[in-house]
Amino acid sequence: MFFKLREEIFMLRLWRTWYKKSRYREVARVCVPLVTGMAATTVMEFTDRIFLSHYSVNAISAVVPAGVTVFLVLCFLGGIAGYTSIFIAQYHGAGQPEKIGATFWQGMFFTLVSGALLILIAFQATTPFFKLIGHSPEIRVLEERYFMILCQGGVLHVAIQVLSGFFTGRGMTRPVMIANIVGMVVNVPLNYAMINGVWGFPELGISGAGIATVVSWGVTVFCLAPAIFSRRFVEQFRLLETIRLDRDILIRLLKFGIPGALQFSLDIFAFTFFILMVGRMGTVPLAASNIVISISSLAFMPALGFSFGMSSMTGQALGKGKPEEARAAVWSGIHILIMYTLLLDALFLIAPESVITLFMDRGDMGGNYEDILQMGSTLLKLVAAYILLDVFYMIFAAALKGAGDTRFLLLVIFSASLGCMIIPLYVGIKFLGMTIYGAWSCIIVFIGLLAVLTARRYHGKKWEEMLVIDKE
Repeated sequence: MFFKLREEIFMLRLWRTWYKKSRYREVARVCVPLVTGMAATTVMEFTDRIFLSHYSVNAISAVVPAGVTVFLVLCFLGGIAGYTSIFIAQYHGAGQPEKIGATFWQGMFFTLVSGALLILIAFQATTPFFKLIGHSPEIRVLEERYFMILCQGGVLHVAIQVLSGFFTGRGMTRPVMIANIVGMVVNVPLNYAMINGVWGFPELGISGAGIATVVSWGVTVFCLAPAIFSRRFVEQFRLLETIRLDRDILIRLLKFGIPGALQFSLDIFAFTFFILMVGRMGTVPLAASNIVISISSLAFMPALGFSFGMSSMTGQALGKGKPEEARAAVWSGIHILIMYTLLLDALFLIAPESVITLFMDRGDMGGNYEDILQMGSTLLKLVAAYILLDVFYMIFAAALKGAGDTRFLLLVIFSASLGCMIIPLYVGIKFLGMTIYGAWSCIIVFIGLLAVLTARRYHGKKWEEMLVIDKE
């Protein structure tokens, strides 16, 4: 009895000690608005997929491959531009506000270059790329339309990363949340109207979905830009005095930002390659996988929001020379995110069919309805495993990225995507008759390996001594 009581007292003291060191409240303050903003983005994507799935089976089959492909391009360019948030976080932690304005303008200069590159991709690479993929002609036409529209408006998406990074890097995430919510409020009804041709709008189908997305990006930019150029920030960060090219900051932004952006882009490319290869299996596996991937965004987008917040908090802590604050934030974030993910897992395991049917209309699916429903319900159970592993990968990778350890992340994602996704999927589907369940097992192995490797790097503590800035 005595030993049991002593053990309980010890555990209580241990919990109190951890709770004092933890940063649950601060993590929630920084990350929850980002998660809410990501939730708004998820709602936009979620409703977009629902509207298109009810519009036609060809539309839902085309929008995910095209959407993921353009997202891959935007992730690379936006990832470089958005890495300004890490510089801003470290400058903020180091107490160098005059450098924040200069960093912001380097991001905006890069955005202008990105816009020109996206226009070039839209008009020169769209048709050759989707011909190479080899989907059916009726699907390919829709893929090309959607891809071109988002590329032409993609400069707005890249600009959002820089504008958001100005706030996120300093831990001010509410303006980003508000801007994303306003964009969502505009996007959802506009999406419905332009896809289906109601309320005086023409019926544009998948093209209407792309146009509505670009309009919502413009609304988000319009919400963020005036807030940045308020008198308070203009004076505090010398925004009008630093409108010039700073070669030192720009070179370091590219040095750390390109590997960081490539890491995230390769992650997305692995899933893009997965979708494109699954498209060779036929309409039912492709439609079921596309629906399940859209559902998994309910976990991915919040995890992505937490990762942005965690990178910012890590950058600030290292800028101040206090890595212990970063460690406490990382584990606090993991605990919160795991609780949310377990709730989703319970839903996916207990009632998968109820979730899948949100994306399906029996009349539009024709004779494939039951097959897609059954296959999608089984795949959703596999998703429950991979989104749990993804929590650890996303948060540990975010901490490493916040420190500037982007080359390691690039090496890890390159090796894992090649060894666990690209080669196995290509050989398995093209030559060995791999089933859709075997293909999804590759995703679980891929995410699991990333979680293990980033966890080992994190516990090695080399990242605690890194900085992307020249600390004065």
